Amino acid sequence: MILKQFVNLPNYGWRSTFNELENMRYNMNRLFGQVSGRPYWQSHAGVFPLVNIAENADYFFIRAEIPGMESEEISITATRQSLTISGERKIVSEGEKVRYHRREREGGIFNRVISLANDIQADKIVARYVDGILSIKIPKVEAVKARQIDID
Repeated sequence: MILKQFVNLPNYGWRSTFNELENMRYNMNRLFGQVSGRPYWQSHAGVFPLVNIAENADYFFIRAEIPGMESEEISITATRQSLTISGERKIVSEGEKVRYHRREREGGIFNRVISLANDIQADKIVARYVDGILSIKIPKVEAVKARQIDID
């Protein structure tokens, strides 16, 4: 690799050191998975919904991707400084003798806890679920909001 970089020669099938380390890591994870009785799978997001969190002076805004569910199947719980989105995503199977080429969407129970930087007004939260996107508007507590102080 060094020779290729300095002299601009082809690498003739030599592999990068980092490729070898990545291959070794993969094989070690697979081996330990076999020893523990659990198969090794590459890491993936699972059933946890992906979220975007934003805020302005008055509100926190959360948008979560939860496709393939009904609004009645999603539960939202709020405390002083956190919000929990939970439910169970059910993925329809194509049959028993089906072999998947790729399976990226997972089904199962999810429970996503989102910690917020400030206290919130849990009784005034507004949530909407449209086209697989859960939108939540969370008002901040009045004491947390910045106030302009007049000087006499």
